[in-house]
Amino acid sequence: MTARLDHTIVHSSDRFESARFLTGLLGEPEPGAFGPFATVRVANGVTIDYADSIVDRDRIVMQHLAFLVSEDEFDEICARIAERGLPYWGGPHHQEPQQVNHRHHGRGVYVDDPDGHAIEFLTHPYVEEE
Repeated sequence: MTARLDHTIVHSSDRFESARFLTGLLGEPEPGAFGPFATVRVANGVTIDYADSIVDRDRIVMQHLAFLVSEDEFDEICARIAERGLPYWGGPHHQEPQQVNHRHHGRGVYVDDPDGHAIEFLTHPYVEEE
C-alpha cells in the first residue's frame, strides 16, 4: 500500500495555544498558519493541523497523538515537561503519575495538552509481546 498520512486535524479551544504547546515540547519553531489552521510539521511531511472548535471546550472530543522520538529527543522533551512543571504519566489513563514507562523495549510518557488531548512520546514502536 502506498497510502501515507498527510495531515490530521485536531480541534482545540485556541488553535495557536495548542500548536505552541506541542512545538514547545518538541523544541520546534513556531507553528505555521494555513487557512483556518495552526500547523505543526513533523517527520515525513505530515502536519498536525489545529482548528478552533466551533463548539465549547467541554464538547471537544479528546484525541490521542503518539510521537516516536529518539532517545536524545525523549530526554529533551522530558526536560521541557519538567521545566514547565507539567503533570505527566507513565500510563495512558493517568496512571503512574510523574513516571516514565519502560514498556515495549523503550521509554514512554504521556502529557495532556491545554484541551486535554493525550500526547504520547515513545522511543520504540509498540511490538506484540511474545
